[in-house]
Amino acid sequence: MDQTQWAEYLAETYADAILRLSYTYLKNTHDAQDICQTVFVKLLTEPREFESREHERAYVLRMAANACKDLLKSPWRKRTCGLESCMEVPAPEAADGSLLAAVNDLPPHYRAVIYLYYYEGYQAAEIGAILGVPTATVHTRLVRGRARLRELLGGADYERSV
Repeated sequence: MDQTQWAEYLAETYADAILRLSYTYLKNTHDAQDICQTVFVKLLTEPREFESREHERAYVLRMAANACKDLLKSPWRKRTCGLESCMEVPAPEAADGSLLAAVNDLPPHYRAVIYLYYYEGYQAAEIGAILGVPTATVHTRLVRGRARLRELLGGADYERSV
């Protein structure tokens, strides 16, 4: 497969998953797009052989998660403010009480685990490998993330209405 075909394959196969995972970490579409581009550049400049498609997918998502973590802890990000703080008209946000708003209100480590589990369909052991944490930590974050979601969505009252 030549370089152009490899780039097209990566974009078609992984762009959406990388963007969604990056957005769960960064809560910013433009930063998520930058992470996606960074991951693709690394994959294209540092070719690698994979055992299977699942291993390839886990590797790509792990790269995206690590790139997001690096961006979040960068000194540049701590010293600057986003354009949204300077804009007159804010972008529309999810309605209060919606599941999307509740998930976005979670801390990043809970948000990432919940995203990978429910939206990407990974099991706890796979999530642990992608994020570089023990499987027990993934289970703990899932339980605590669900509990926080329950609180944000109205607690026991929400469970009774479902």
